[in-house]
Amino acid sequence: MKPSRVEILGVPVDCVTMAQAVQWVETTLASDQPRSVIAVNPEKVIQANQDPEVLKRLQQAGLLIPDGIGVVFAVRLLGLGCLERVPGSELMPKLCEQAAKKGYKVFLFGANQEVISQAAEVLLQRYSGLNIVGTQHGYVKEEEMPSVIAAINSSQADLLFVALGSPKQELWMTRYLPALNVKVCQGVGGTFDVIAGRVKRAPLAFRLLHLEWFYRLLSQPSRILRQTALPIFAFRVLRKRVLGS
Repeated sequence: MKPSRVEILGVPVDCVTMAQAVQWVETTLASDQPRSVIAVNPEKVIQANQDPEVLKRLQQAGLLIPDGIGVVFAVRLLGLGCLERVPGSELMPKLCEQAAKKGYKVFLFGANQEVISQAAEVLLQRYSGLNIVGTQHGYVKEEEMPSVIAAINSSQADLLFVALGSPKQELWMTRYLPALNVKVCQGVGGTFDVIAGRVKRAPLAFRLLHLEWFYRLLSQPSRILRQTALPIFAFRVLRKRVLGS
């Protein structure tokens, strides 16, 4: 079933729960058309407002998961519906769990060689029977990309997880997905670093209070420039709520 799609400040997002997102991937894996899964958060909404190319890539995505709690609150505040947060960092492990159970083949692309090797090792230990058919670090020159595409295709992977950071990974997926034989391609940002243990996820208390973004800012002060998108997003959502434009 195709999820309903709404727009926040002109940027689309799908009204799905975690279970529905997993089911969408399952259904897509049984089809012939490769589709992408992209996370939508306040930062990405502001990126899309500023860059028509990013907006175009989002509009072409197969599934746009409500990754940021700000997006969830904005949908409710603007009266567009009621949805729950679907973090991409949680969706990927769930898909790996399903892949282990049902025999889907997985390929990991992105991060540096040490991180991706550690992430693959952790996933293999965590999900018995998981078939990771290939890995490729993300430091690839443009002229080397055809060989990367060929390697992914020759692996016969069903699921491709891309960790190149945003918006690079979204642009990469839109550009190269038509040349790939995978069924589902998910952009996962820094998830490989979390799985590999290089970056700690926020403690449960922060997650329950929807303050995971604040914890990341405290633990990684270098993110402060990126986090400037949050007050801009909040202001624009409130303005739209009050003025309707």
